[in-house]
Amino acid sequence: MRYFLFILLWAAAHVAAAQPTRAAILIRNGRVLDGTGNAWFLGDVAVAAGRIVAVGRLPADYPADTVLDARGLMVAPGFIDVHTHIEDDEVRQPTADNFIYDGVTTVVTGNCGSSRLDLRRYFRTLDSLHLAVNVASLIGHGDVRKAVLGRANRPPTEAELQRMEALVAQAMQAGAVGLSSGLIYVPGTYARTPELVRLARVAARYHGLYATHMRNEGDSVTQAIGEALQVSREAGLPLEISHLKLGGQQNWGRTPEILGLIADARRAGQEVTIDQYPYTASSTSLTTLLPDDVQADGRDSLRARLRRPAVRAAVEASLVRRLRMRQLRHFSYAVVASFPPEPAYNGLSIEQINRRLGRRHSARAEAATILDLALQYDAGMVFHGMSEADVQSIMRYPQNMVASDASIRVWQQGVPHPRGYGSNARVLGRYVRELQVLSLEEAVRRMTSLPAQTFGFTDRGLLRPGLAADIVVFDPATVRDLSTYDQPHQYSTGMQYVLVNGRLTVREGKHTGARNGQVLYGAGRQP
Repeated sequence: MRYFLFILLWAAAHVAAAQPTRAAILIRNGRVLDGTGNAWFLGDVAVAAGRIVAVGRLPADYPADTVLDARGLMVAPGFIDVHTHIEDDEVRQPTADNFIYDGVTTVVTGNCGSSRLDLRRYFRTLDSLHLAVNVASLIGHGDVRKAVLGRANRPPTEAELQRMEALVAQAMQAGAVGLSSGLIYVPGTYARTPELVRLARVAARYHGLYATHMRNEGDSVTQAIGEALQVSREAGLPLEISHLKLGGQQNWGRTPEILGLIADARRAGQEVTIDQYPYTASSTSLTTLLPDDVQADGRDSLRARLRRPAVRAAVEASLVRRLRMRQLRHFSYAVVASFPPEPAYNGLSIEQINRRLGRRHSARAEAATILDLALQYDAGMVFHGMSEADVQSIMRYPQNMVASDASIRVWQQGVPHPRGYGSNARVLGRYVRELQVLSLEEAVRRMTSLPAQTFGFTDRGLLRPGLAADIVVFDPATVRDLSTYDQPHQYSTGMQYVLVNGRLTVREGKHTGARNGQVLYGAGRQP
């Protein structure tokens, strides 16, 4: 009797073990790109309880509640955008349509030295909002410095530096994935290298990385890369160089020089990665054109300085010199993206605004117009100044990730850079399908497993059983960015299905309204 009971129990256990987990969603007949860079294979992906439960040639009778036919489509891990600025837009647009339609399921915010200071509180806010995308955050050096020194142009005292270290530690314990810096922005521009090293060492203790908008992306770009490498080396943590580029016509063609510095560092044992948006224009604030010293101590101090005729004349002259270095005669390359005091300026260049105001058609008059605008509001700008050849050269570098450097776009608000709508689709459509700069497998690796590895997202970035079911299913023949500089508010096309933590967020090319994103915490989190 006991023997018979043993046989029954063994048989029941064997049958149970042989039964596959019932899938909530089963993606059938797709060309599976697993995120490693390996060639695609024909197969299926089963999802249950927010996780991938099976990948491969699954039986025809595999049990599933919903079956999606991916015949002729690519099935890949959800894309990870490593460089965003979503703060303040989460509440206005929690469905994050611009990211979702571009195949992005996870974003890293807090870049360029700008983040929420109290990240524990910020993460609680995100949990209550239920965004459509997963969110991780860096802790911004600029906001840490501002909390202790304000906008002062001076080194911190030892006591102040210790307070800054404590704020970084607090953020890392809350779950930040690293420290970011924005060394062209006030007050980050006032920081010297030893200060950055001290704070980066705190991030290193919690297994974070250092992500930097370097001090210069033009004439002094090699010195800026050298400083970033020094911070990483002396602090003992990985380096991620944000939106690597060469700004200004006078610097076009220097990509072998800057990529050589990064490759040399990796050969020497430094863990260095870069990210890039696939466009020849950048986007940042208008005041980045102004000298650092006139911006110290806040806008009231800026206004006071520019009321002095000698100072204003010197600043105008510096703007004209900067223009001449670009080998340009007018500020046609600088286009307003967002200027709330006068929305009619959105989409116009400084040259066009200057002429609309009836001023002389000269560089000096346009410099005066820049100052007049800056004194009213720090406009969001699009700056045209990169070479397409350099964009492609940087894109070929293997440790390079795709990034948007964008916010959650609010529909029809301003005339923003198109990168916020179409970065991933542009790589897949223009640079993979049309120009063949990258293979499809390699492009997907740059969007998935490479960023997951870089930022420590151990359960994302690959199509593997047990990992989170962030998945994008797209048509390689039609995927395309539609957003342009003149008409930016257009969503990418070609993403047929998008799953975020196992929930359908795009179905047959349409956003379902699902908001199933989660906060992704850094390895040093202390709940």
